[in-house]
Amino acid sequence: MHNMTRREFTRKTTLMGAGLAASNFVVFGGTRSVSNAYLSVSIPMPIQIVIDDVGWWSGEDGHERQEPYRTGINRNHVPADYQAIVDLGRRLGVRPQAATILCEWDRKNILKNVPTITWMREKWDNSKWVGPWLDEAADIIRNNQNHYELTMHGVGHEYWQDENMTRAEWADSSGTMRPLDQIELHLDCFEKLLHQNQLGSFPTSFVPTAFLHGFGLTGDHQVSMAEVVKKRGIEYINTPFNNMYNAEGAQFGLFGVDSGVITIDRGEDLLDWDVFSGKPTGVLSGPTCGLHWPNLLHADPSRNSEIVDAWVELLKPYNDKPDTLLAENSSSFRNQLVHHVCTKVKISEDELHIDFLETNKLKDQLSNNQLMVKIESERKLTFNSDDLKISDSKTSQGKDNYLYTLTIDRIKDIEKALVKFEAS
Repeated sequence: MHNMTRREFTRKTTLMGAGLAASNFVVFGGTRSVSNAYLSVSIPMPIQIVIDDVGWWSGEDGHERQEPYRTGINRNHVPADYQAIVDLGRRLGVRPQAATILCEWDRKNILKNVPTITWMREKWDNSKWVGPWLDEAADIIRNNQNHYELTMHGVGHEYWQDENMTRAEWADSSGTMRPLDQIELHLDCFEKLLHQNQLGSFPTSFVPTAFLHGFGLTGDHQVSMAEVVKKRGIEYINTPFNNMYNAEGAQFGLFGVDSGVITIDRGEDLLDWDVFSGKPTGVLSGPTCGLHWPNLLHADPSRNSEIVDAWVELLKPYNDKPDTLLAENSSSFRNQLVHHVCTKVKISEDELHIDFLETNKLKDQLSNNQLMVKIESERKLTFNSDDLKISDSKTSQGKDNYLYTLTIDRIKDIEKALVKFEAS
């Protein structure tokens, strides 16, 4: 591989390979919102925070020496960088996903047994990064499970053949899955490193490294990557569709289902991967707020809170918009996204008609029977239903209107329901 920058590589591979397709953030099959003279209703788009490249201790971009890209910052990582993720989650009341690389957590040098994982191959030695910081960071992760979800990203991030680094760990630049035996060995190592550091069981979510991934079968493989990781307990894959092989195979626009695993379009991040100590700006256009670890951090770790504060300021208003909400965790995120895309709603006089017919076809992707509905009205309203349970109702009042956020529990597999409303 020639010495192109990581940004150039990502942009180049976006355009490479047959079957790569761009994705626009549109609603597929459902209705984003409906309105009448004084009221509008939406099944809001959920937003989940996904942070890539967590787990490195060295911040060095080593690709020019056939080492991984890592995070590209000009300092080493410290436990405070993990605390920044927790602080962001706690401030927003959510559970960010930390897409994690684990090779520099190897306390026993087990990775020397799988030469394709690291640049040192059979001579792998991680002693430099074994120290008290491992236990400090592990404690932060273990003690803050409500605000930190460890997600699988990779072990060494890249793939080494005859000492040459190629991108990336799970798939090549065309999105073709690596040899199946190597995939299984890398997955084994990821799990062993989790156990070494008491970081919990195998994750249920996966972000492919370098966003190189194929939807469905690739190359000569008889199984998809989704099917392979599903056997490990993965339920959800998050990756940009504009960089995914066979993106047109994703059946529902914002997401597809591959061997029973929901695969969600990450879209485009607000910041480039190497923006460090910078405060975020921009407007989210899809359901994932994707960022890379440096985007959340400050050059001085004691000032990480300044960057966290800026992200909170940018993201918190999405809870107050009539057509979006911050998902509490990845399970509620997937649930709500399926409803956002597939569940239909319309207004008829003083009733909301909700149609779950298309949603029920994806019931295996729903972990519970809950969904969120937002209603914006000029009038103060009350709501009731004989078909559904309204388990929670929150009201915020603006200058000229009210915004209601209803938490609805539906009877399993019900196809249609009415919610009545009246001015109070």
